[in-house]
Amino acid sequence: MSVNVKTFARLADAASALANERGARFMGGGTVLMRLINDTNPAVETVVRSTDQSLLHLAVSSGRIELGSGVTMAAVLAERDLAFLHAAARAVGGPAIREAATVGGNLFARTPYGDFATALLALDATVTLAVGLGQRELPLEEFLDRRERGTSLVSAVAFKRPAAEAFRFLKVTRVHPRGVSVLSIAAQLPLASGRITGARIAFGGMNRTPVRAKAAERALEGRALDAAGIAPALAVAAEGTAPADDAIASAWWRREILPVHLRRLLIGPGQA
Repeated sequence: MSVNVKTFARLADAASALANERGARFMGGGTVLMRLINDTNPAVETVVRSTDQSLLHLAVSSGRIELGSGVTMAAVLAERDLAFLHAAARAVGGPAIREAATVGGNLFARTPYGDFATALLALDATVTLAVGLGQRELPLEEFLDRRERGTSLVSAVAFKRPAAEAFRFLKVTRVHPRGVSVLSIAAQLPLASGRITGARIAFGGMNRTPVRAKAAERALEGRALDAAGIAPALAVAAEGTAPADDAIASAWWRREILPVHLRRLLIGPGQA
């Protein structure tokens, strides 16, 4: 199977090619796309690339963080101000993979991959799409829900900078330190007067894409971050999920262990 490769200096031209070329897929780091090409997937006829430097944009301020879709996991790990995201970046393969794997590419990674996207979902990130000569922004949650309906060129993601102590991430795997996820959990837990307010929790590996744990979020609202406070959230943790049976774990097992690991993420394994 032959594959055409087209490289564009401007992001707008790459977006146009992606929209108009038959069987076109955009390549960032290649960790997702090259698997399809190596498997001679007939859906991939044209590889679209771009050298536009805006894809490598990384901006950190006191209130907002912007990551170009071409920013790699290694670049995230090298940024001290992104320390709260380091655990999620380390969840993506080993050192060699992290040098290539990109923020944008992880949004298209199929379950059980996509751990970094799970973290971004908990951070209430927005996605910027290159559309024609312009750009369009939409919530990551909406993008993940519709990402398989057509080709999209993600140019950047952005989100409000969380308080360091408010954000948490956990990857559950059978093989340490770099095994494939059984599931992953990310949570943003703002506190006001010792009570949780506006919690956002996301699960990876519990649906076909990373998914919000909305029942657990509602159950945590206004409660203390202790064993009694989180108990209602643990009881409804699996509500709204649809995990798959695969070679890594069964759907039943994922549902069974989800509350255990959610508890560990929220208050630790030994807290009473």
